[in-house]
Amino acid sequence: MRIFQIQSTAASEGLNLQQLVQQGLPATGFVWISCSRTTFEAQLASIQAALQQLCGQSLLGLHVSDLLNPQLPSHYDFTSQYDVVVFRRLAAALAGSALPVASNTATTLVKGGPPILRRIDTNPVGFAVFDRVLLTVHPADCSVRDAYASKLMQTASSDARTDPRTMGTRYPASPADLMLRIINLMVDGFLALRRELTHQLDHWQVELLNPKTRFANWAALLDARLALHQLDEICEDQRACIQDWIEALKTWPHTTNPVEARERELLQVRSRDVLEHIERVVHHVQRLELSAETAVQMHFSAQSHRTNDIMRTLTALTAIFLPLNLIAAIFGMNFDTIPLLHLHSGFWWALGSMLVIALTLGLLFWRKRYLSRGAR
Repeated sequence: MRIFQIQSTAASEGLNLQQLVQQGLPATGFVWISCSRTTFEAQLASIQAALQQLCGQSLLGLHVSDLLNPQLPSHYDFTSQYDVVVFRRLAAALAGSALPVASNTATTLVKGGPPILRRIDTNPVGFAVFDRVLLTVHPADCSVRDAYASKLMQTASSDARTDPRTMGTRYPASPADLMLRIINLMVDGFLALRRELTHQLDHWQVELLNPKTRFANWAALLDARLALHQLDEICEDQRACIQDWIEALKTWPHTTNPVEARERELLQVRSRDVLEHIERVVHHVQRLELSAETAVQMHFSAQSHRTNDIMRTLTALTAIFLPLNLIAAIFGMNFDTIPLLHLHSGFWWALGSMLVIALTLGLLFWRKRYLSRGAR
């Protein structure tokens, strides 16, 4: 469990849960309590007591179940005291490394297919957003949480924090702002995979359309299409979750405080930015699905065209040799009085006529492009 105290000009870490309860909330700013799903389950009673002490409200049983469920899709829910957001992160392990997949924390999308698709997994991250407390429940060894916490502490230790132009923008202004920043980081993690995904499918397209190779990775291609379809469904759940959050923001009570009004406008802007990033992910996944489907259709069209070319060539060759077979059959009949049969030059006359007919038909079919490699 990691606990951060975040203010408009500083951020610090170091308190444990008992010390936080004893000291209470700081005079300004808010508190970020971050823990893994196993830690949240093991220390549920103490965390509930701390939330009751700090916020005057503990989590409902249904929301606790949502935060502990590793298979829950992205969704949004709320009460009069706090909001709950469950967001499935899209991430990939580093190249050449294996994902730390636990039996109750991760859901791998595909078991086969190319390495880039085997490295994609989804994990739910839960957010309980109070007025001055943010509780996040992550899977074990959550890289997104660690990356943002590291960025936050680097900002706190940087000399640039004294710059008056950036003091108000470097730190989250509220628990909701922090939640949106973390979610934005999750979505950007998948956006970083676009180049590798596109490169893999482009490689398959080249193989599918290459007439000199025979494509044999059909099982991997089907696994890839299944993975992209599942990613599309996950992104749709994420988009619905953020849209529900944006609609809930519009119902918040109107404030006359200029500072609070500006913070709420920033929340709306950041929420729309997160939604736009998710829509980019959805658009990219759908484009990859369409690209894979188009490549398969073009492959079968090219194979059909190649088969037609072969059949056209064989038909033309058959038509060339039909007259020759006819002449050979006539001179092979059992009659004594066949023209040219008893002449010394009869064989050469028959052979010459056969050659002339073959060359004439061959030239005719070549001019009509029946014997060419492909029609232009």
